[in-house]
Amino acid sequence: MRSKVQWASAVALAATILTTLFGAQGSGAAALAPVLVQAQSNLDPIFVSKPVVQSLPSEDGVDATDDDSAAGAEDQDASQDNPVDADTLAQLVAQQSVPGRLSSEMRCLASAIYFESRGETLEGQLAVGRVIINRAESGRFPASYCGVVYQPAQFSFIQGKKMPKVREQSSGWREAVAVAKIAMEKSWKSPVKGALFFHATRVEPNWRLTRLARVDNHIFYR
Repeated sequence: MRSKVQWASAVALAATILTTLFGAQGSGAAALAPVLVQAQSNLDPIFVSKPVVQSLPSEDGVDATDDDSAAGAEDQDASQDNPVDADTLAQLVAQQSVPGRLSSEMRCLASAIYFESRGETLEGQLAVGRVIINRAESGRFPASYCGVVYQPAQFSFIQGKKMPKVREQSSGWREAVAVAKIAMEKSWKSPVKGALFFHATRVEPNWRLTRLARVDNHIFYR
């Protein structure tokens, strides 16, 4: 009788040990299971332009997707610049004829330049125009200039999906149209090659992007 009790106790002890071992392994697998966390943006809507394509950072803390895409945009910029016979951007702007009727795409691009950078240098206006073009060509934003300009929460002059009225008889509008043509034709070197984002100098968003340059009242990034 005593041997049966000892045998039963030994079986029970073995069962307890096995249960403990398997239970511990299960807890370890659950603790190591990946957890996906959705990033929340704290950028204020007053910012002119916001990064809307986010990706998980690589191990070294650099956003590989942003770097690769921006590098591609920069290479595309370099390969498609077509310099013309003008010593200065001002000369090239003066050479441009303003068509009586603009396409919807040209109007969207020129209007964005007009409202975003009117009164800035020609280089500043060209930089803004090239960001819109880079976005449309990047595959990461809407594929048209109008789509980029009207994308929600990107440009502060768009209110209620509408754009303010342009003073089409003003010298500022003629200048914006000329700069838009130059930007579309890539006939003058961009001061911010590959830029996809910018914000006004009056704000300081905490962007994990590569800063390219400040041009007039905007800071540009890729």
